Amino acid sequence: MDTETAPIRHTDLPANRAMPVRPKRRRPLIISEELFKGVLIKERKRVDRLNRPLVLLIVTVRDRRREQSPSTWVPVIEALAAVTRDTDYLGWFEWRRAIGVILPEVCTVDAAKASELEARARRELAKRSDALTANRFVIRLHVHPPEPTRMEAGQAEPYPFPQLTTQTRFSPRDAIKRGVDVIGSSTLLLMLAPVFLVIAAAVKARSRGPVFFGQVRVGQRMKSFRMLKFRTMHQNVDEKLHHDYVTKFINASVAATDTATPGVFKMTNDPRITPIGHFLRKTSLDELPQLWNVLRGDMSLVGPRPPLPYEVQQYKPWHCRRVVDAKPGITGLWQVTGRSRTTFDEMVRLDLRYARTRSLWTDIKILLQTPAAVIAGKGAC
Repeated sequence: MDTETAPIRHTDLPANRAMPVRPKRRRPLIISEELFKGVLIKERKRVDRLNRPLVLLIVTVRDRRREQSPSTWVPVIEALAAVTRDTDYLGWFEWRRAIGVILPEVCTVDAAKASELEARARRELAKRSDALTANRFVIRLHVHPPEPTRMEAGQAEPYPFPQLTTQTRFSPRDAIKRGVDVIGSSTLLLMLAPVFLVIAAAVKARSRGPVFFGQVRVGQRMKSFRMLKFRTMHQNVDEKLHHDYVTKFINASVAATDTATPGVFKMTNDPRITPIGHFLRKTSLDELPQLWNVLRGDMSLVGPRPPLPYEVQQYKPWHCRRVVDAKPGITGLWQVTGRSRTTFDEMVRLDLRYARTRSLWTDIKILLQTPAAVIAGKGAC
């Protein structure tokens, strides 16, 4: 072949004359709605344990009545990709209606300046679309937990962090657990009817007031209900003593001081308790009316103990999972392992471990161990 007519190859060119190759622009990775919310739930649990903030940026379309075409979201996706880091998560918060960005690795200072990210996202969106298109979207920034100053003032967050929980599908395991609760509670109510009458007569004879005491407690997924107990205190008592004790105990994560023995919300020498009340509390007989709560579905035979509303107000974010992940119960893992000698943080960890590994066999083992724990009086007051 004649060299004058031979085709020129790239390898025949000098190094300094090589033809430039444009790098391909990498398309941002958009994860699915299910995966995005799963990551968000896990990140929120992680930052709660580490006591760090979590920043979530959500872009929603104003017209949420119908799904938007993929082309509508192109400028939004490009704008978010331009302002986020490689360690952030970009995905569908709601399929074709809202896109979110999770910023997991932020410090308190960065969270305070998070509004700058919102402004940058607006500017990038304006660059990639006209004013009419940009106006179709709403950009909101969420920071968890909310600002302490706003919480102390009792003000609501302008854009509260989305409430995220795992799907509450009624699984076969839940159906079996509910069946055991109904059969067990109804059977025990019939068998213990004579004991109920004896206790009711003793309570009525030793102090004035009703036999039963209804108290508002926080149940699964933060839903309140009225829990029944045999009354062990005098009427119209002040709750300040218990409130102060609980506040100190939760915040310090230690057992009580010289005013109380190590315990989970149990105090000795409480002047509010009646003479028969001391016996009922020590033997846990005051808890028997909660079988009615189990039959109603407010509680289960086995689960975390339901806290009082003012107790929940003292919780750290990760503590709240104990009243979110499982239905409250009459007895639980901490009762049969340490009862009220367990510190508060250890109690929460036991409740979370139960919620994570609960099974029918676990419930049976806890129920079988409960009578021995009550008879031994571990930590009971």
